[in-house]
Amino acid sequence: MVPDEVLAELDRALEPVDAARGAAYPGEPSTRQPVHTCYVPADAVVPGLVGSWGERALTALDDHGLPDLGLPGDLVEQVLPRVRAKLAAEPVEDLRVDSEDGYRGPPDREDDDVARAAAVLAAEPGLPAFWGTRAKSLEGPTRRRGVRSLDLFLGGLAGRGRAVVTLPKVTAVEQVAAFLPVLDALEQAHGLALDLELQVETPQAVLGADGAATLAAMLHAARGRVTGLHYGTYDYSASLGISAAHQASDHPAADHAKATMQVAVAGTGARAVDGSTNVLPVGSREQVQAAWRLHAGLVRRALERGFYQGWDLHPAQLVTRYTATYAFFRAALPAAGARLAAYTARVDGGVLDEPATARALAGVLLRGQDCGALDDAEVAAAAGVDRTALDALAGRPPR
Repeated sequence: MVPDEVLAELDRALEPVDAARGAAYPGEPSTRQPVHTCYVPADAVVPGLVGSWGERALTALDDHGLPDLGLPGDLVEQVLPRVRAKLAAEPVEDLRVDSEDGYRGPPDREDDDVARAAAVLAAEPGLPAFWGTRAKSLEGPTRRRGVRSLDLFLGGLAGRGRAVVTLPKVTAVEQVAAFLPVLDALEQAHGLALDLELQVETPQAVLGADGAATLAAMLHAARGRVTGLHYGTYDYSASLGISAAHQASDHPAADHAKATMQVAVAGTGARAVDGSTNVLPVGSREQVQAAWRLHAGLVRRALERGFYQGWDLHPAQLVTRYTATYAFFRAALPAAGARLAAYTARVDGGVLDEPATARALAGVLLRGQDCGALDDAEVAAAAGVDRTALDALAGRPPR
């Protein structure tokens, strides 16, 4: 039998390791994650913006009709009414006002455009569930200009709860650490709680000069402030010398960067987020439908690989964002529900699920409920547990 003093020494040796791991890896977040982030340039923010995105998406769907997306007909019949309802009620889950690459105003107009965008949003009856702004990078030429725009935008929305600041083109751990006091000052000045997202758009963010994965160091340097790593499809591809015709979120180089992102965020409470496609559903019926097929395929591919959020750059992309997302969760419901019911009832079957798998099964059903793909009643019928029990299985706090 192992003596007590040996076990006590084992505990003493590993207690600091346990504490450090718990602080660095608190576990997966238990909050709702939006299915997308919609980027709107600061100079393009207009009154009624969110509602107009939904209206334009519905008009595109009515005008062009949904093409064959490779989905079973009965699944499309289940999904389309829900998509229409979503576009009418909550078309934008996460809004990011852009004063970086998407901004097209002249430099001497940026103050006015950013302040006006904030005033427009402040006058809206309600903001989306998630919202914020993308700043300029912390490189020397744009550093102070970026902070000034952040200050102006957040000042116009002072006291409006929680916002997100997206920091693009990060290249060094020191940039993240140096930005934390700026976030603190902005919070104090404007009465907002601020989350930080990092955009992965440079090779230096993925692999440092020392051969280490810089993203992991950036996350931990932020001391829990980072809630997401967002893949920047086109800047990252271009920085690797990939020709424009082949820059896409399903390129092997993109998969490498995003796999690194996934590993870096695992257990930290941050999330890995897919990028965008710049092939927009505009033009003729054939062009719109072709863009929809491309977008739906990329969304489905991302979901299958565990990326539950991506970028949308045009209102009509909401059609396939929600169609592909809803189809994914509805297709997952029967099997996930049956496996979870067997797990909770301790019924032996063809698949032996463990607690970690049960957590993942509950998580996929909760994601479906959060975005409107699934109803509480049908999930309870399939899984044999109510929402409270599902939250507990997934590690979420009670609602």
